[in-house]
Amino acid sequence: MNSMLKASVAALALGVASTSAFADGHALSGDLRIVSDMSNPAPRAVMEGLVADFGAANPDLNIELEIVDREAWKTQIRNALTANAPDVVNWYAANRMGPYVEAGLFEDVSDMYEDGSLPGLEAVKGAMTLDGAQWGVPYTYYQWGIYYREDIFNELGLTEPATMDEEMANCQVIIDSGRACYAIGTKFLWTAGGWFDYMNMRTNGFDFHMELARGEVAWNDPRVLETFANWRALIDMGAFIDDHQSYSWQEALQPMLDGEATAYLIGNFAVPHLREAGLTDDQIDFYQFPTIADVPQGEDAPTDTFHIPSNATNKDNARAFLAFVASADVQTEINAGAALGQLPVNAGSSVDADEFLEQGFEMLSTNAQGGVAQFFDRDFPAEMASAGMEGLQEFMVFPDNLDDIIERLEETRQRVYE
Repeated sequence: MNSMLKASVAALALGVASTSAFADGHALSGDLRIVSDMSNPAPRAVMEGLVADFGAANPDLNIELEIVDREAWKTQIRNALTANAPDVVNWYAANRMGPYVEAGLFEDVSDMYEDGSLPGLEAVKGAMTLDGAQWGVPYTYYQWGIYYREDIFNELGLTEPATMDEEMANCQVIIDSGRACYAIGTKFLWTAGGWFDYMNMRTNGFDFHMELARGEVAWNDPRVLETFANWRALIDMGAFIDDHQSYSWQEALQPMLDGEATAYLIGNFAVPHLREAGLTDDQIDFYQFPTIADVPQGEDAPTDTFHIPSNATNKDNARAFLAFVASADVQTEINAGAALGQLPVNAGSSVDADEFLEQGFEMLSTNAQGGVAQFFDRDFPAEMASAGMEGLQEFMVFPDNLDDIIERLEETRQRVYE
């Protein structure tokens, strides 16, 4: 191991260094080059700890780890996979794998799913499957839902809503109290995608939403227009904070912290920020997005993944690392509240004793009968997702522009999916 990785052994005490990636226990040798986009502080510590523990179990293996900025990686990955490719990279499940699978840049690892190398991943195999093959392994996922100020709900005599009618009734009480119902920051567009995902999945169902993502449904379809009509009812009543297009998702937490907004449709990654800002678990809580129509409920639960580039040099070592990361004990540790603070994908893993992780696990395990979506910018092809999120943000600010927005999105759909 090189000196940088030796120094990082203490970065995260995973307690799994004895887990060998090879079933026969033979230590690895040679090289392993990893490029990771886990650049935020907590994920970076997890990544460095993973590599350190894997290296401790394989002391003759020389591991090179490069951490790159998460947003920058979205535009850098194709070039990285093409020339002097690393042996392992981070990416995302489902359709976000599509461009690199179609270009022949991701290695087919179906044999690992077939030969018993990846026990506990059976339920999520579909998220890693394109063209009948598997192209990587998942290591974490997390729920989306409505995080809210429980103390303000109690002050106003509100209870968690189960239906959109109840949601809107709550929202009117909140507005009448001088607050906004929802914080949101759409400066970087993707948060608007979360609102569309849920409004569409609740209005038309998970299967319809995925048909739209695959380009099989026109954006001017009456069912899509019904989704926008349901969303507009919230916009027109003043449910969202003002000027949200000026805020990042982090900046938009402030109105919720200040009690100027009571809720936020967001992923579980927001919880540490709320806690660090001083809110206690007695002040915040979580509920599943309410129902609209009588359709099986789908949920956004983005899944992060590891892949082997098809141009990698050390594929056997890379496969061993993927098996290590996918193992139950490793996933338990890296997803704990003190680490990623998310949910393990391996069915044999344990969920950390954290209120929000436990609620999310229960929801995804028992009450997502429609299916699990990967999020707007992962389920839709990149060009469609980009145009879509621009349109969704514009709709939230200028809902009267819907006809023009729909026309542009339909023109994009016809071009992207031709």
